[in-house]
Amino acid sequence: MPSTCPICDIAATVRAKRERRKESRPGELLAAALELFVEKGYAGTRAEEVAKRAGVSKGTLFLYFTSKEELFKAVVRENISGRFNEWNVEFENFQGSSADMLRYCVKAWWEHIGSTKAAGIIKLMMSEAGNFPELAAFYNAEVIQPGHELLQRVLQRGVDRGEFRAIDQKYGVYTVLAPMLFLATWKNSWGACHEAGMQIDPDQYIAVQVETILYGLSTRTSADAPPVQALAAPK
Repeated sequence: MPSTCPICDIAATVRAKRERRKESRPGELLAAALELFVEKGYAGTRAEEVAKRAGVSKGTLFLYFTSKEELFKAVVRENISGRFNEWNVEFENFQGSSADMLRYCVKAWWEHIGSTKAAGIIKLMMSEAGNFPELAAFYNAEVIQPGHELLQRVLQRGVDRGEFRAIDQKYGVYTVLAPMLFLATWKNSWGACHEAGMQIDPDQYIAVQVETILYGLSTRTSADAPPVQALAAPK
């Protein structure tokens, strides 16, 4: 039965808004932390700055995350490592060729991580991992190793289906990762410049890199491969 007390209705509305705000607060804190970690690095980010940007007190921040380290881990899980379960399910259900799977993997990585603020975490870890060994170990366990394992599965799928040449999987993974990591770090360094020669079109870059990798993985013999134009001899 609806309330007939206007004051009670107002109080109920206020309580409902507070509850909704309370439920959304962890997400707001993680968003603020991601922005600051990318802008200032891990060492340069202070908990009180995160709280201020999220519009709460430092004490409120520590109600949800007990330390800056735990906050950083939550940011990584929210934006990067938390996606691996979904990506592994997609691997199991993928129906196309292994070449199409590799194209899809790189494109999905760019759309969900590389083109977002989360790409800044990659640059942060590359520059600060040596100063924070515990964070480096965490990142290795929850991001690097699962990422390597997923890419190894993609490459092995191609080998098992006779679509890819058998190669050293460890270094095959780095062959795929190298252009992805370059694009992520470029985006958060030189890519911020607006001068004409300092820009890379991500879609074109990814397409060229993936097709080059696939050409190297192809099971075609050299006789099947298209001819390569020889460089003109110097005069």
